[in-house]
Amino acid sequence: MHRTIEIILNTSELAAGTRGSSLGPAAIMTAARKQNSFFFSSVPLHPLPDFNHYLDRPDNTPLAHRLVPFSEVFANVANKTKQLLDEGKFPLILAADHGSAAGTIAGIRMAAPEKRLGVIWIDAHSDIHSPFTTPSGNIHGMPLALSMADDNREHQHNMPDQTTLEAWEKLKHFGGIAPKIQPQDLVFIGVRDTEAEEDAIMSRLGITNHTVAELRTAGVAATIEQTLEQLSDCDSIYVSFDVDSMDPELTSFGTGTPVGNGITPEEAREVLELLARHPKTVCIEFVEVNPCLDNKINTMAEITFSLIEATTAALNA
Repeated sequence: MHRTIEIILNTSELAAGTRGSSLGPAAIMTAARKQNSFFFSSVPLHPLPDFNHYLDRPDNTPLAHRLVPFSEVFANVANKTKQLLDEGKFPLILAADHGSAAGTIAGIRMAAPEKRLGVIWIDAHSDIHSPFTTPSGNIHGMPLALSMADDNREHQHNMPDQTTLEAWEKLKHFGGIAPKIQPQDLVFIGVRDTEAEEDAIMSRLGITNHTVAELRTAGVAATIEQTLEQLSDCDSIYVSFDVDSMDPELTSFGTGTPVGNGITPEEAREVLELLARHPKTVCIEFVEVNPCLDNKINTMAEITFSLIEATTAALNA
């Protein structure tokens, strides 16, 4: 199956809790150059505007840090994703932080509002907080709450201000679609670091999480087969890959929120290749490489580039 791959580069890191993920896409490109690879000259690149200058200004929405300028990041990701899908392209997205994914999901739905979208979220974290439940205020922990338009008010312990509430509601309804995904159409792989509020909403909504232990017991192929069976009624599938899904002892600590006991790079590659080969997969995103935190001199970016190469090869296998 031939896919015309084009790469969206989103270097805005407004949603992250630590600085440096804005350098992630460039670190991945550096890893390619180190290998004398011409990968990034073989596909069209679409760099999005960088809004990181807002990190040098006061933050007026502490329960969703820099939510107003993040809305611009969200819109740019959504509109570019929609544009490429409308043109029949396959968007491969390299983003700084995982907040980007909320815009990606919006763009996919905007390109096909009548179609049902399945989301496969490969991550150490569930990223399902809202301003009402967040312990940190970091938006990269909130993209799925935005996408499902569920604030988990049953476990509210924060009181967002009016500016936050208005911006949050606009993003939930961006593109005139809310919710953008249904809980039965969301599958977690490798999630293992959650707060009580996230555990509660995952239980309430019955969201599937294939743990690392389950992945190993059943095997990668069987786990992906089960995942795709669950999403069989979906018209399209989006794969979101956070590098912290992998075990930092086997990769590096070059990501903002590393968590032990993750999947191996080999397991990650098998998962991504199987999903890339599936005809319903319409977009894949890689996020959260942070070379400033890398204890092994850009190793996380190098491993991520190897996964990107394997994934793109599988897309056109």
